[in-house]
Amino acid sequence: MDPKIIDELPRFLERLGLDENPMGLFYTDEKPDEGFAPKPGDLPTVEKERANAVDWPVVFGNFSCALGHIWRARKKQTAAYFSAEQFGCLGAAFWLGFNKPQVETIIHYVSSGMPGHMAGEYYCESPDALRRIFDFIDPRPAPHTYCVIKPLPLFGETETPEMVLFFARPESMCGLHQLAAFVTNDPEVVVSPWSAACGSLVIWPARYQARGLRKAALGGWDPSARKFFKTDELSFSVPFDMFADMLRRYDASFLGTDTWQVVLKKIARSKKAWGEVP
Repeated sequence: MDPKIIDELPRFLERLGLDENPMGLFYTDEKPDEGFAPKPGDLPTVEKERANAVDWPVVFGNFSCALGHIWRARKKQTAAYFSAEQFGCLGAAFWLGFNKPQVETIIHYVSSGMPGHMAGEYYCESPDALRRIFDFIDPRPAPHTYCVIKPLPLFGETETPEMVLFFARPESMCGLHQLAAFVTNDPEVVVSPWSAACGSLVIWPARYQARGLRKAALGGWDPSARKFFKTDELSFSVPFDMFADMLRRYDASFLGTDTWQVVLKKIARSKKAWGEVP
């Protein structure tokens, strides 16, 4: 990644009232030397499920949310990474491109459950409805062995993120939202489709990008993953080329106006209310 981006990043974040580096997401065949990842496990597939060859108590016993590993990586400013062997959650395995189609057990679990066998999460009204949604989303296969998410300053000159991920509360988020529109002139540039929290980080913006559309995804709505967000915090995932435009042009935008200074005062009050500053 261009060192000029890393050099400009602190000033950009200060203007947005953000104290935390954004994370970059990319796929690679090289396993990170350090970071947080789920325990290795045997990935259940539709074929294994049909053959009754999945040890479900072990699968659910080893469950760990992708956002939990990302949360730890955010706090320690290191990497989180995932693969077909280190998936943690079958939802993440699907959304990150390591397992498709989704197994029926998870389709029932996320929707209405299996009466007498398993309670459902009721994030969708029925298995049939969820199958249609998953078929529509159709996550692309992971292009490499590992999905790696790490702070932008940790990227070397030969590394480029596919997506840049911000975690922010509404006042700073409004700056990201409006800046994305400023650099694209697209009034629908920010989308917020239904998704697991990990799906919002990569699959939705990647899906639009594959169709030649530059879109940012506002996420973090998944109730199961809210424990790994700060209170009132959401995610904002943007393709790297759009992020580079935002970084290059923010000085010419509303972020240099008196209007934004009023928002920055609200950001300061918010940080004080949450005990993040004295």
